[in-house]
Amino acid sequence: MENDVKVAEKVEEADRLLPPPQSLPSNSDEEESESESEAAFESRDKIVIVDFESAGDPAAAPPFSWRKLWLFTGPGFLMSIAFLDPGNLEGDLQAGAIAGYSLLWLLMWATAMGLLIQMLSARVGVATGRHLAELCRDEYPAWARYVLWSMAELALIGADIQEVIGSAIAIQILSRGVLPLWAAVVITASDCFLFLFLENYGVRKLEAVFAVLIATMGLSFAWMFGETKPSGKEIMIGILLPRLSSKTIRQAVGVVECVIMPHNVFLHSALVQSRQIDPKRKSRVQEALNYYLIESSLALFISFMINLFVTTVFAKGFYGTEKANNIGLVNAGQYLQEKFGGGLLPILYIWGIGLLAAGQSSTITGTYAGQFIMGGFLNLRLKKWMRAVITRSCAIVPTMIVAIVFNTSEASLDVLNEWLNVLQSVQIPFALLPLLTLVSKEEVMGDFKIGPILQLPQVCVLNGIEKHDRIAWTVAALVMIINGYLLLDFFVSEVNGFMFGVTVCVWTTAYVAFIVYLISHSNFIPSPWSSSSSIELPKRVTVSNS
Repeated sequence: MENDVKVAEKVEEADRLLPPPQSLPSNSDEEESESESEAAFESRDKIVIVDFESAGDPAAAPPFSWRKLWLFTGPGFLMSIAFLDPGNLEGDLQAGAIAGYSLLWLLMWATAMGLLIQMLSARVGVATGRHLAELCRDEYPAWARYVLWSMAELALIGADIQEVIGSAIAIQILSRGVLPLWAAVVITASDCFLFLFLENYGVRKLEAVFAVLIATMGLSFAWMFGETKPSGKEIMIGILLPRLSSKTIRQAVGVVECVIMPHNVFLHSALVQSRQIDPKRKSRVQEALNYYLIESSLALFISFMINLFVTTVFAKGFYGTEKANNIGLVNAGQYLQEKFGGGLLPILYIWGIGLLAAGQSSTITGTYAGQFIMGGFLNLRLKKWMRAVITRSCAIVPTMIVAIVFNTSEASLDVLNEWLNVLQSVQIPFALLPLLTLVSKEEVMGDFKIGPILQLPQVCVLNGIEKHDRIAWTVAALVMIINGYLLLDFFVSEVNGFMFGVTVCVWTTAYVAFIVYLISHSNFIPSPWSSSSSIELPKRVTVSNS
């Protein structure tokens, strides 16, 4: 008895002296923490989607709700800004001045193609809970993903230079030429800090600012449309009757080329994650895709109307004139002023206001896209302000150099713009092919994959609309063929000299070889090369029907 008491006292003393055992974090906790750190948006920043009406069948998507559509509205409008950046506006005004109203049908169908590509991007983001750059990091071997990251950054820098210079031109117009181009570039670059300031107040506040900028563009260019009064009959003929001649084929290629912006494909897959959606619940994923289709369609319809306003204004003013072949972003405002004069408000300043809204909105979304691209491919763990400063610095330094070097004449800026268009064109396959590869893989997408191209004509549901699985690949092939023509036409006219020609040939060979690798990796063409080098992704958990 006495021994038992002593043993009990020793056990009690040992419990008192030894620290209590600490539970080790479980694998699920570690995975949840890692997933949170990789998420495009932190949980506290996401918008909670409230069920205003309960569905009778838990396996089906809840019934349509206007209030819920309002909660989902936002990402599509941020995405649509890439269709309205200064580079696109320059393509619009040149198409109108050179081709008149004849390419409006192509503008409409190119916008529809852009909607299909962007909805595939949204599909990836919603169904997986991760954005495209993160998925590419896991899908491709290290050498390939670093090449993809480099190409995405180059495309982003090229787009950013056009956007910043477009804003700077607008600031020059509105300041009546007092500010030099380089000073206007510095002012435009400061939008990085505006972005950081707005982001601290939540996603909805940021989306509201972009809504104001899009409305500013719409009102400005609609005002110009009303002042110049283009022919309604010619507009309807241009939309409904496809026409294309050898004289306008380069403008036609430019219209299609402006639709697919490589950084925008990466961006949209991240933006859709700003809403709190459980990717494991099939009905919720399908509901989100349905609402995103509606709001993205509305956003791109508005962007189509704005592009139509710009195209038809310049068609009315300059089609068939001597100035048509010389017009560009730099001199467009002055040409408008000389042609149409003032009115209540001089058209030069209306153009400047719309151009400034386009440039500012697109540079901020470029900063946004840069964060996701760099963080996703390189798996960076940086604070928001540091990521924004780094991505903005990557673009603003070359932009400042460009502003100083090319601020000598309008012709030099036009030449620069052509080269920047080529730079972005060559990057398009490096966004489209990974997107189509991932959205076709069951291991990644689960029940929301689209069928492989070489299967029989299987019909899949894409956001509530039945589409053949071959449409996405057909559109991608069409876009790449069109851009291939643009590149060939450009290099034939611009490449001079033996050494320059050899350099272009070497880079072209490497470029084509990498595209072939990406296609083979996607199983578009069965190849032992792709099977030996691909990284096996873990099987995606099958989504529940609830």
